[in-house]
Amino acid sequence: MNNQRKWEILSKLGRPALPAGRQKSKVKTEEIIDALLKNRGIKSSKERKEFFNPRHPKDLTLRELGISKSQVVKAIQRIREAIKKEQIIIIYGDYDVDGICGTGILFETLYLLHKNVRPHLPDRFSEGYGLNPDSVVKLKDNHSKLGVIICVDNGISAFTGVAKAKELGIDVIIVDHHYRKKGTLKSFATVYTKKITGAEIAWIFAREVRKKLNIKDSQLTKGNGLELAALGTIADMLPLLGPNRSFAWHGMKALRQTSRLGLLALFEEARIVKEKIVSYEVNYIISPRLNAAGRLENATDSLRLICTGSRERANELSQHLGRVNTRRQGIQEDIVLHAKNLVAASSAGKVLVLADESYHEGVVGLAAAKLVEEFGRPAIVFAKGAEISKGSGRSVSGFDLVSALSKVGKHLISWGGHKAAAGLTISTKKIEVFAKEFAKVADPLLTDEVLERKLKIDLELEFAGLTREFLNIIKQFEPTGAGNPAPDFATNGVTVLTARAVGVDGKHLKLKLEKGGFSFDAIAFSRGDLYPFLSPDKKIDIAYSLAENTWNGQTKIQLKIRDIKIPSK
Repeated sequence: MNNQRKWEILSKLGRPALPAGRQKSKVKTEEIIDALLKNRGIKSSKERKEFFNPRHPKDLTLRELGISKSQVVKAIQRIREAIKKEQIIIIYGDYDVDGICGTGILFETLYLLHKNVRPHLPDRFSEGYGLNPDSVVKLKDNHSKLGVIICVDNGISAFTGVAKAKELGIDVIIVDHHYRKKGTLKSFATVYTKKITGAEIAWIFAREVRKKLNIKDSQLTKGNGLELAALGTIADMLPLLGPNRSFAWHGMKALRQTSRLGLLALFEEARIVKEKIVSYEVNYIISPRLNAAGRLENATDSLRLICTGSRERANELSQHLGRVNTRRQGIQEDIVLHAKNLVAASSAGKVLVLADESYHEGVVGLAAAKLVEEFGRPAIVFAKGAEISKGSGRSVSGFDLVSALSKVGKHLISWGGHKAAAGLTISTKKIEVFAKEFAKVADPLLTDEVLERKLKIDLELEFAGLTREFLNIIKQFEPTGAGNPAPDFATNGVTVLTARAVGVDGKHLKLKLEKGGFSFDAIAFSRGDLYPFLSPDKKIDIAYSLAENTWNGQTKIQLKIRDIKIPSK
């Protein structure tokens, strides 16, 4: 079977659990909650309290976030000086959701103080990621009174860009969370930590600006941007525990109550019910739309969407982003299919390094993620240019991608990112050499244990325990994501009542499953390949998470299938 994974049951309670008040159950719901928390590294009563009732981000201190108070004070003093001297301040963001939202948060706060604030999201294709000397020169040419550049979600390793700014008499304030390379950074102030995302740091910095410069929350007509910080947090895949959970938990509440016209229009275009938004909608519906413009065009349209005060403009932009996202999906599918064929035709090693002239620079990261999902190995995919190629990499659990890249950095023009994801630029003629050298670094680290494809499952459950009460308990684990995955369960010996392939080319599966007199609808995305083997009355083992599905006014529990085992298929 394609994508076969070893199931690792993280907690065993002696017998398959029957939670939430079933009479025959010897396992209390409390034991199940304890097991789920333990699986996420939450053991003490203090950690448990913080998990279910996270502090509001307004109460998080700079010290616990690892942000230098003196650097924050210095940055705010420079902003105050720029306002006094009527200098232009440019907020230089990034073209992903984290950077877009962080830019929006800081722009809305500073604009209340100073009308000479300009947001700038670099063009992926002509400027690339981060502050660079050419962009600085162009900005100075266009804004003679430019005094300050604030880099949001970038800049921590922009040594040459920051140096050029200083040469031109521009002070740079860094607001970033990325991997910090060795080098001399000539920034005026550096508001930096790796504990939270760029949008979160921007929110904290904006909070401090409002405190020091006497801006009242009532002046923020669209709110303080907490819902934007949550979008950046969840989209950037940092562990949703500790301060990140604070932002995600409170920010998702704000998202469900948002009055931002752009987000409301996006929800309508995507057919999202605002009050029912959870992390799934952020990851698979909202973020792809906000990211799409930066992948194929320019991310400024996404920034305009989240900040606009015009209902008409919001509708126009949301429709446009929906269309761009549909185009992105088609391009991504073409790249992934081509890349899979390349892998199948080659003797690929422990890492996948692929390059082709047909690959779209804005979509190679998504393609790399799909290849990791398919083959269980780190993947780097390059959009091959005549002289310069731009690529993106994704990793597997247990392999620090950006650390490995640092050991072969001499073969790259530039690179940066996190443990799980990285962006890189290379001279096209060096791709082959890079691939060989990268494999030498990666192969010893990619042991059989690291590469073993595992599906971590919290507990074994019986269908009798899947009650509405139990689902409400599971909902308390939201927002889920990196570090706090949606609770996954396994049930063995389930009977297939009905099965049908759905979606384009029968790509997905819809199932009706039964055990012990209890039956549920289930959806298995991208598992249409199993349809021929799922005849009625077939016994299967399933791994799944729980969700709600509303149809014709009725809301039922639905199983989201993570994996299927078919005995003696």
